[in-house]
Amino acid sequence: MDGSSSQSRSAAGSRRSAGMEPLVAAIDQGTSSTRFLVFNTETAQVISYHQVELKQHFPKEGWVEADPMEILQSVHECVEKTCQKLRQLNVDLSNIKAVGVTNQRETTLVWDKETGEPLYNAIVWLDLRTQSTVEKLIRKTSSRSKNHLKDKTGLPISTYFSAVKLRWLLDNVAEIGEAVLSKRAMFGTVDSWIIWCLTGGRDGGVHITDVSNASRTMLFNIHTMDWDPDLCSFFDIPMEILPLVRSSSEIYGHMKSGSLAGVPISGCLGDQSAALVGQMCFQEGQAKNTYGTGCFLLLNTGTKPVISDHGLLTTVAYKLGKDKAACYALEGSVAIAGAVVRWLKDNMGIVQSSSEIEQLAAKAGTSYGCYFVPAFSGLYAPYWEPSARGIICGLTQFTNRNHLAFAALEAVCFQTREILDAMNQDSCIPLSVLGVDGGMTANRLLMQLQADILGIPVVRPAMSETTALGAAMAAGAAQGVDVWNLSPAHLPKVTSEKFEPQINIEESEFRFARWKKAVQKAMNWETTETSSTSTGPGKRNGPRRWVPPTPVPIRVDP
Repeated sequence: MDGSSSQSRSAAGSRRSAGMEPLVAAIDQGTSSTRFLVFNTETAQVISYHQVELKQHFPKEGWVEADPMEILQSVHECVEKTCQKLRQLNVDLSNIKAVGVTNQRETTLVWDKETGEPLYNAIVWLDLRTQSTVEKLIRKTSSRSKNHLKDKTGLPISTYFSAVKLRWLLDNVAEIGEAVLSKRAMFGTVDSWIIWCLTGGRDGGVHITDVSNASRTMLFNIHTMDWDPDLCSFFDIPMEILPLVRSSSEIYGHMKSGSLAGVPISGCLGDQSAALVGQMCFQEGQAKNTYGTGCFLLLNTGTKPVISDHGLLTTVAYKLGKDKAACYALEGSVAIAGAVVRWLKDNMGIVQSSSEIEQLAAKAGTSYGCYFVPAFSGLYAPYWEPSARGIICGLTQFTNRNHLAFAALEAVCFQTREILDAMNQDSCIPLSVLGVDGGMTANRLLMQLQADILGIPVVRPAMSETTALGAAMAAGAAQGVDVWNLSPAHLPKVTSEKFEPQINIEESEFRFARWKKAVQKAMNWETTETSSTSTGPGKRNGPRRWVPPTPVPIRVDP
């Protein structure tokens, strides 16, 4: 979404209407960027926004980190720049009645509550350093199964979730161990860090999370809706470092400083839950798929959790008020979606910009038998196989970068097909249409490919900012704010575009079968066994570089 063009399109309407109608803002803190958006509560339209790109750090193979201070600074910058734009539009900032927060989930932080400083970089959800930790934890269970804790958590024991990352931090970062012993440590996902800092930090900051984020830690019991002592004991996590769990829609605290000082922070949702709310999937059986860094398909299952038999996650979707019932979702998670485009651009130089991939793929019109399995962080749903690695197969001398671009887009669609098939089996009610959102949905070729591979229509809303919208809706609906009515009769009407399948089912099934064959080739590629290339048990440091031998001088007698 282009900030300047969006700004010019909405400026006239903003001057006409935003002066009178209440506004609600949302912080959207994602893996690759932070944004702050302001919405009109009557129309759900974006009035203004600002975005800041974030740097990801890859200190070792499989490690993915982010700087917590850079995240926080990006939030402050986005808030202030957006407020500056609103003033230029003659919008009164006092019309902003609440702020919601939505965030990349599972990403794990620990900070010092006395200094307010992070004790290590944030370990991002994609990070794979904990593979050996996962294997040790599975061996510790009586069933020797990655699903041993699934009845309580809805999740398999995996590198993906926060408890395993926190266990690694406690085992490997001395400063964190010392802070725990001296009662100075605070743990949180990104939402907790942002809200604690914005509400005062070490000067009275509120240490909370919401149920949707808590349900992604493996420390939260999705039935009792609270931290579970047995789970904390299993991971050996001290419960006193955990944030207080609150609903997704209530006043947690108030902005402490800046242009919005005094405005309540009253909504908090993990990004995929926020997108479910923003897509207005409030009825059991409604689903959405978000195409971002990863790809996440959520199906609302109502007020009772459904435990998957086909590799999906059971997660808390939202709890929109202290006294409201929690709603659950089945989720299929794909680690690499938009990230494959970034890899083609930044690592391989095959495209110069993310938008170029659509042009290249369109030129090819087919992958010409080339299949790309982007298992850079192993495979998530429905396999949960951390040993898988990315492969490109079916190459011939005819294959060129256009075919690779097409194969990359197809990979996103094939992965969605796999989790949709699993979801249909678990829910016993096949989806007849798929709602979509996220940055990649701007790619029309991708949307058409997705409809072709699924064999059902794909519906894309005209307003693409559904994740931020969901956080804003939760904030505006909170008791004490009460500027956003979430009853069905009051939900805004959203225009959308529908992509219908255009290929026959036989061709779709043939391509999907070839994809599944490629996936099997990617399996069991990596191990954590100690070898001569290791830096310690379970800590591979990558293949040893070839070093040319030192030339031996030869003496030649005269």
